[in-house]
Amino acid sequence: MLKLTIAILCAVVASSAAAQNFPARPIRVVVPFAPGGNVDINARNIAPGLTELLGQPVVVDNRAGAGGTIGTDVVAKAPPDGHTLLVASSSIMTNGPALYPKLPYDIVRDFAPVGRIAVVPLAIVVHPSLPAKNTRELIAVAKAQGGNLLMANAGVGTTNHLIAELFMIRTGARMTLVPYKGSAPALIDLVAGHVYAHVDQISSALPYIKSGRIRAVAVTTARRAAALPEVPTLAESGVPGFDASTVTGLLAPSATPREIVARLNSALVKTLASPALKDRFAALGAEVQSSTGEELGAWIKEDLAKWVKVVKQAGIKLEL
Repeated sequence: MLKLTIAILCAVVASSAAAQNFPARPIRVVVPFAPGGNVDINARNIAPGLTELLGQPVVVDNRAGAGGTIGTDVVAKAPPDGHTLLVASSSIMTNGPALYPKLPYDIVRDFAPVGRIAVVPLAIVVHPSLPAKNTRELIAVAKAQGGNLLMANAGVGTTNHLIAELFMIRTGARMTLVPYKGSAPALIDLVAGHVYAHVDQISSALPYIKSGRIRAVAVTTARRAAALPEVPTLAESGVPGFDASTVTGLLAPSATPREIVARLNSALVKTLASPALKDRFAALGAEVQSSTGEELGAWIKEDLAKWVKVVKQAGIKLEL
């Protein structure tokens, strides 16, 4: 009993010392997708503010692959000292775990939520050559092609993928999903006309929509997006019940000392309070929404339960 007490006290002292010295070196923020997508944009927008407030360089490290699983697993198994963090989207925090119960990590058990970053709607976008200016026309074209219409998939198990699957199930308009390692390469091929449709976050698709290089036919949220007020929702387009958006958050390995998580949260909240940063996110169609780590953790559990139910009801069965 005495040995156990001493061990616990030593662990507490060591944890306290680590927290006082944090950060002792550059902080690596892992983005589990390719550069240029929504999650990458989030990470690169907050990195300068965190660098200034924490006094150490905050470096973005893209680890794409397996729908974000590879990069996420890197952080789950990293030393819990606050020097390796994860910027995760809904696809990592709730959608992927709902689809794949046998992931190499448990999103609730293996991570300590630091705080929410932003919320961004998604849009169904098509190549301008496709004769579909609205959702009904897209459904008609897809059905006419008998499932052969190529639709980009930003990654197996991502929010983009799950919403695309639900859209096809709800409408009966099957399309052939073409997998990519993130939304950026998917958008490049969509613009080039190698694929003809995609479900993507407005934050990454907006520049292409505004330039006319791709066309938005609907947004997936219950309300129209402020950045695309002229684009109707799926509910307005005859596909009721859709209300999906992408939430991004900052996570640390689960055993990270509470003092370090609290310091990271404080720096994140202060960074997100910058009017200039809010404007940058708004220009991308995203809304800054900071939170405590506890609030993000509660949302993860609630949203995960929702998507588990949706996946079961929709009969979606996928393999990594």
